[in-house]
Amino acid sequence: MTAAAAQPLLRRLVAFGRVLREAGAEVGPGRLQDALLALEVVDLASRDEVYWALRCTLVSHEKDLETFDAAFTAFWERAAGEPAEGEPDGLPVPHSAPQTEEGGTGYAAEERERTVVSASEEAMGDDDDDGDGETATSGTAWSASEQLRELDFAEYSMGELRRSRRLIARLACAVPLRRSRRQEAAHDGRLLDKRRTLRAAMRTEGYPLERHVRRNRLVPRKLVFLVDVSGSMEPYARAMIMFLQAAVRGGRSVKAFTFGTRLTDVTRELGGHDPDRALRGAARAVPDWAGGTRIGDNLKAFNIRYGPRGVTRGAVVVIVSDGWERGDSRLLGQEMERLRRAAHSVVWVNPLAGDDDYEPLAEGMAAALPHVTHFLPGQNLRSLEGLAEVLEQLPLVRPSRPRTPAAAAPSER
Repeated sequence: MTAAAAQPLLRRLVAFGRVLREAGAEVGPGRLQDALLALEVVDLASRDEVYWALRCTLVSHEKDLETFDAAFTAFWERAAGEPAEGEPDGLPVPHSAPQTEEGGTGYAAEERERTVVSASEEAMGDDDDDGDGETATSGTAWSASEQLRELDFAEYSMGELRRSRRLIARLACAVPLRRSRRQEAAHDGRLLDKRRTLRAAMRTEGYPLERHVRRNRLVPRKLVFLVDVSGSMEPYARAMIMFLQAAVRGGRSVKAFTFGTRLTDVTRELGGHDPDRALRGAARAVPDWAGGTRIGDNLKAFNIRYGPRGVTRGAVVVIVSDGWERGDSRLLGQEMERLRRAAHSVVWVNPLAGDDDYEPLAEGMAAALPHVTHFLPGQNLRSLEGLAEVLEQLPLVRPSRPRTPAAAAPSER
């Protein structure tokens, strides 16, 4: 097989591997390399030879046989329409999967079929040619990213949630800053650096002709996340936990908590360089996932337990919740006021606020709003970009008074 003929086959094989991984099969780079070597010694015009070559090299567990049959049929039937430019004529495009020993065709589970078909469509869309024989990766990637930015987190599939991880990790790098007492040399500082000025004067016979200045260093401000993981927030909590994991991994000054019926510190579980392992650890540590909501009680526990330790003193506190309070709303208002006195800023992210017709009529949300400095939506990646922008633009000095939603800037809505 020539190099020109092998290149389209390699692209299709890599895309097929992504389809299998989306469907839950364990397919790594080593197995794809073995599959490519196997395809070089079989007749590409024979559907059965290609099927068995791929099955023997890509399937490692019996539980993945049904997934492989469904993915094989869905992917290559999708490719059977028109071969891409430069694709070899002998590339197999079967119209039906071979019968298994049990007589099945790989479509026993309708849910599995829908998964692999949608994954194959996405993979084929990512590898389409632009008409010049080159892969249109930039335009396709831009379109996929735009769709993920606008899509509501509640409508995310597991595959879309995984694909959004890189975008979420970029947004989580945004941190608020504060002025440190430590100083650094600067060209535009206001503080005279006496030591450097006198040292420079030694080169001019003791005359301080060059004036050196210093300024206070900017360092990350403490950032505390409180994420509601109750039943009403479950579709959005998945994405926010990924946001927390990236934020905790990126900075030592970040603390992460979840709350539903109880308060849980997940900072240690979300640390580390392996995001999958961190998310699994956090899931095991949260006992009240998709349960009830007691925001006031959890804020009281947070203020009593972590307030005296200085966790919230001068920190930016980000609360992610829809504001549905099943406890006492008056307690919520009192604890929000107590939190606001200690913190630099209190940012409330509400997924429901992304609706243009939304009004904070719930008792819990109405009790909390007077003590919130920034009120933001949080239903998709676009709204998380707004959160990152607000965190980066927070003033170095504590705001004198809270900014309610009525006085908030249009960008914060």
